[in-house]
Amino acid sequence: MKVPLVFAYYCSGHGYGHATRVSAFARHLINLESRMTIYIISSAPKHVFSDSISLGVLYRFAEIDPVIVQPVAYRVDRYKSVEVLKSFLARKESLLEQEKRWLFDIQADCVLSDAAFLGCLAANATGLPCILITNFTFDSVYSYLSTTFSDQVDAPLGEEILIDDLAPDCPISGEELEPLVQQIYLGYRCADLLVRLPGCIPIPSFSISPSLPAPSWTDQDNNTILDGIVAHLVQKPTAYRLHSSIPFAGSHTEKPCARSIVQAPLLVRGITKSPDTVYSTAGRSRFLSSIGVPEHLHNPDETKILIVSFGGQVFRTPTSSRGSSTGHSSPGCRTPPHNSLAELRQIPDSPRLSEIPLCNVLSELDSPCRIYNATPAIQPEPSPACANICAMLTKAEDNVTRSYFDTFIPSVSDIMLDHAADDLDARLLPDSSWIAIVCGVSKWGQDGADEQPPDRFFVAPKYVYMPDLTAVADVLLGKLGYGTVSECVDSCTPFVYISRPLFVEEHGLKLLLSQEGVGIELSRAAYEAGDWASAVEEAWLLGQNSKAQMRRNGRLGIDMNKRDIEGKLLAGRVTDWVRAWHDSISEGGV
Repeated sequence: MKVPLVFAYYCSGHGYGHATRVSAFARHLINLESRMTIYIISSAPKHVFSDSISLGVLYRFAEIDPVIVQPVAYRVDRYKSVEVLKSFLARKESLLEQEKRWLFDIQADCVLSDAAFLGCLAANATGLPCILITNFTFDSVYSYLSTTFSDQVDAPLGEEILIDDLAPDCPISGEELEPLVQQIYLGYRCADLLVRLPGCIPIPSFSISPSLPAPSWTDQDNNTILDGIVAHLVQKPTAYRLHSSIPFAGSHTEKPCARSIVQAPLLVRGITKSPDTVYSTAGRSRFLSSIGVPEHLHNPDETKILIVSFGGQVFRTPTSSRGSSTGHSSPGCRTPPHNSLAELRQIPDSPRLSEIPLCNVLSELDSPCRIYNATPAIQPEPSPACANICAMLTKAEDNVTRSYFDTFIPSVSDIMLDHAADDLDARLLPDSSWIAIVCGVSKWGQDGADEQPPDRFFVAPKYVYMPDLTAVADVLLGKLGYGTVSECVDSCTPFVYISRPLFVEEHGLKLLLSQEGVGIELSRAAYEAGDWASAVEEAWLLGQNSKAQMRRNGRLGIDMNKRDIEGKLLAGRVTDWVRAWHDSISEGGV
């Protein structure tokens, strides 16, 4: 076969975890063979893949998968998710033909896919081997929308900000979901090799059992994974009975390699290696200074750091009617002001929340220093196509599926920060030895005003490199997702997470956190009420020894190349598999 190889790497646009691990593995591949050509195809923004693009990986924007609709970072809208899926499937054949032509044009040797089933279908239509690299697949995710477990809005929120898009939460019937899920499932069946990542759940398109529907994997009353499913997940993949290969489209010829599963190491972006890592005194100080943290707060033995990372957050400082800020803050609650969004919903024929332009929403939400959490885990510059907050949700009939990263939706989370420092210490931060660094803040203040955050709160730069920030943290507070989980595990950073009960992937991630001993769950009611301190303290006490050891190892350079070594070995295994596939064909082995 020709040398060097050409890979087409399809990456789901659903979120941070897919993008960061795709970029990490693409980097391992191109470091293995610098002449290799790798294309990343995704609706996630280009900057998310910057670490691999800087090495020569090529990027192509394309809408290659539907996205699960999350009106809040940790909630799923079942009905709008199904609307988006139906819209995407209606265009599936035309999109498939487009990808087929493109794969021929670039003379691809193999398709890699991180959970984008269209990539698997395109490989099959083009006569190319396909490798699925993931910890879950979206047939399971959509199937789980029929779960009878109800994810209702937490009571402490009250009626003041109850967004129409969030209630009620009712199951989708299995009869409606089954034919839709089957199309996704059959796409994944075209894949030939599964590289299974840590934090996995069952992959029903490879292993015969457990099979769909996904709700059968959990106790429906309390949404916990069944013991039998856990037993399956801890088995070695070589023990599984697998579905047979799907012949190439239009061909009844057997493929040269039987389907198989390999267990992968953690795919995660590493910390910056030069000139000094954030584990060194100089590197840590330089990094914190870049965020605006004063030097007297740089010593990890004296100051502990909480990272708050949900993405897309807008902080608002107190209005003039409440007086100027003293630099301190604490949580509270207040009904939105006159002519707020809550009142707007009572006006006949008023626009839906999702139809109000983002700038109008921000001006309407004129309340004391609040955190509004939005869906994106990494916030890009708003694209012209995203003129409305949620055009994707209400205009699915336009046949446009926006990237997860381009969805700007205010959260029901309404944490208000006023002036009482004692209350802040008691509820948000454990004590005065802690500071908080907040990620994804689009602005602090109102109408572009140059406001300062409350005392001991700092804003991370828009495109801060999260592995470095996670490494300097003592605790991270965020939603449960692969990207954050993997970076917390890699840096031994205790993770206080907000569950996503309707996203079935979370069961695998919870198992991984349990195995690594770095996770504490915080209820959404406690998060939204600003009662963080006890969970933050518990997580820190649980993980402080591991974190201290990681920092010592980091200063000494011990095991700092572990993930690179693991990634290089996996990259070699994947390229060897692709070469063996093509060699078998060229030698007449088919």
